[in-house]
Amino acid sequence: MGKKILIVEDEDLIAKVLSIRLEGLGYKVVTASDGEEGLDAARKERPDLVILDIGLPRLDGNTLCEVLKTDPATKGARIIMLTGKRLVGDMESAFSAGADLYVNKPYEWPRLLEHIKKLIG
Repeated sequence: MGKKILIVEDEDLIAKVLSIRLEGLGYKVVTASDGEEGLDAARKERPDLVILDIGLPRLDGNTLCEVLKTDPATKGARIIMLTGKRLVGDMESAFSAGADLYVNKPYEWPRLLEHIKKLIG
């Protein structure tokens, strides 16, 4: 069975493009469009990796990241913050919340894929 990836992204196009690319490589992909939906999906699906936007409705990405990393059911998931936020403080907040990696939008697909493979194979 392929590794499972949860994409929590409120921009539909980004979520769709990522899903299509990752499914094409054999990953099982689940998507959520806001932080609370993302939390429910993570607890239900137990993903190997979460690709997470910071600026999410209902529960922001940093808070969700922190919850996932402290919840025994989801703490093993690797987390990539994929965001348009470029300030050093945003990056520091993401790593403080437990993110494994911080990638800026617009992202380069080959680099993102390389990071995904390093984190979960």
